[in-house]
Amino acid sequence: MIRVDELAERLDSAARDSREVAQIDPEGKMSLEDAYAIQRTSIQRRVSRGARRAGVKMGFTSRAKMVQMGIGDVIWGRLTDDMQIEEGMATSFARFVHPRAEPEIAFVLKKPLAGHVTAAEALASVEAVAPALEVIDSRYQDFKFTLPDVIADNASSSGFVVGPWCNPRDDFSNLGLTMSIDGRVVQVGSTAAILGHPLRSLVAAARLSEAAGEPLQAGWVVMAGGATPAEWLQPGQYISIEMERLGSAGFHMQA
Repeated sequence: MIRVDELAERLDSAARDSREVAQIDPEGKMSLEDAYAIQRTSIQRRVSRGARRAGVKMGFTSRAKMVQMGIGDVIWGRLTDDMQIEEGMATSFARFVHPRAEPEIAFVLKKPLAGHVTAAEALASVEAVAPALEVIDSRYQDFKFTLPDVIADNASSSGFVVGPWCNPRDDFSNLGLTMSIDGRVVQVGSTAAILGHPLRSLVAAARLSEAAGEPLQAGWVVMAGGATPAEWLQPGQYISIEMERLGSAGFHMQA
């Protein structure tokens, strides 16, 4: 019998206190349904303390990563407003345990989006798109985890930064991008690495969030998933993304 409330409290406390905990499913035997139940309950604890839901993040949006993890679908996590880092501002390294950053493209919705939708229907719901960065952070000891571990731990989502909002009617299917740390380019990629087209990630977000009883809402941000591998972060760094036509975004990781 999975102890959903107990495990959710353990992971929520670890995230709040920025400390490591032992894996909850080291053998990878937990069902994904149970893992998502733990994630949902953990986020509900955060909301009960005053945080507001702000959207969703998508994970494993690389076909190669799906094959590596032995799954046939993306995973997702929940965003809350206290996870957002204002563009150009600073956040404390002490908030995290094993922080890494990855470059992404973000959507903000102008109307609800739910269920099995087409790419055209998904695009019609988008108010704007923006270059973005996600801070991902596992709370597990020694950075070791199974797939259910990751899902239960909010798909490792811990922070996000969004740059200037831009017209979604301009083609964003294959925009070149770089991620830099202290002005040095550390990753080069394209938005096409996100399921071949970032809109496919939004389509998946609509399907998965409705299945969980939490359809995407107007004003929510959807982080489409990493366009390159993630980079480890250290105190004192400035992390930034530069995306073709859409501009740049960045934040300081304070010591």
